[in-house]
Amino acid sequence: MAKLYFSYAAMNAGKSTILLQAAHNYRERGMNTRLYTSSLYVEDGVGKITSRIGLDVDANLYDGELDLLADVEAAHREQKINCIFVDEAQFLTSGQVWQLARVADRLHIPVMCFGLRTDFQGKLFEGSAELLAIADVLREIRTICECGSKATMVVRMDENGKAIREGDQVSIGKEVYVSLCRRHWEEHMNPTSVVNIEHQTALDLGDDDEDDLPTISAIG
Repeated sequence: MAKLYFSYAAMNAGKSTILLQAAHNYRERGMNTRLYTSSLYVEDGVGKITSRIGLDVDANLYDGELDLLADVEAAHREQKINCIFVDEAQFLTSGQVWQLARVADRLHIPVMCFGLRTDFQGKLFEGSAELLAIADVLREIRTICECGSKATMVVRMDENGKAIREGDQVSIGKEVYVSLCRRHWEEHMNPTSVVNIEHQTALDLGDDDEDDLPTISAIG
């Protein structure tokens, strides 16, 4: 039975790299894949999925109006599709997440979505919220905070390195996004509420706390 997968992480955890590697594995075995990314990431009219290590591949673009089930059905009639990959899945609408679920359930094509869980204010994106609710398989791709703990939050910085605490949920501009653990995220976002305590790194924590990582685990 085909499934709907959601692999989520903070920024710069290597989501796109893992997506591109998985898609390559399919193609290497002679299977056909169909890749999507948000229309926010169009380059010269072409959709691109780009990884931090320099890999990139063309992808189909989606915006909030695209019926993904109908789009996949049409492509599948022309050539059998073995797997669907969706990058920047946080920008899906809740309706589109259900369309992808129907791709898995009705067309029997596995769908692998990759994206952020929360925005810079710690709020769930619409697409991520729906995926967390209905995806068959949830996978956390881990990265680390500056302190060595697992990073689960994202802070948006301006050009001067100052945290941006208000604004639109989606902003594709000159801002810089930094992944942090919850405690250090709050220090940036709500510094007046932070109580000064002795800094504790991953090396100081008990061995039973597996969420604090001295190294990066690709998939939890």
